[in-house]
Amino acid sequence: MTTTRTASVIVAELREFAGFEDAEQRYISRALDIGLARRDAFRTWAVEEGDGLALRRHYIAYQNLRALRGCVPNADSLAGAEDFFVRLVTMIAFDLGQEQIESFSALRFLYERLLGAEVRPWLPPAFCAAAALPQIRCGRRKILLQSLSEAAATAPGWSLREPRFLPDVADAQAA
Repeated sequence: MTTTRTASVIVAELREFAGFEDAEQRYISRALDIGLARRDAFRTWAVEEGDGLALRRHYIAYQNLRALRGCVPNADSLAGAEDFFVRLVTMIAFDLGQEQIESFSALRFLYERLLGAEVRPWLPPAFCAAAALPQIRCGRRKILLQSLSEAAATAPGWSLREPRFLPDVADAQAA
């Protein structure tokens, strides 16, 4: 029974990922390579001139990930929220500024894997804050903010189930 449930969760997550644009899928895989240190992103993703600089910036933007994993504040309290939220918004703003993430769903998918299930309550407000920053182009800002559904913005609670599927486009490209 547990195996069947786990398999159905993985299939649902796989379907969600398959619904993202190709550029989003590649960006999510690259971000996971960097954020989870699962391979040398320079060898895998530096294809064209300038890719090395973009990857270096991505590594720098994600330098606080390890610290954030250990300090996700309780959603019912503001204790420790300020530092966490500012760092989270800064990272999300970087990702949105790369113009590869087109929706809240894709960003949520990425950050659930980077920081774990406990970050879910913080993602809608951090996404809104980052998407509303002046660094995000006006037309893009509107599209991003409209991608956040009312259900996601007003959810009464969040699952603590950790994501099971970790996409790896680099492996698929090598095959």
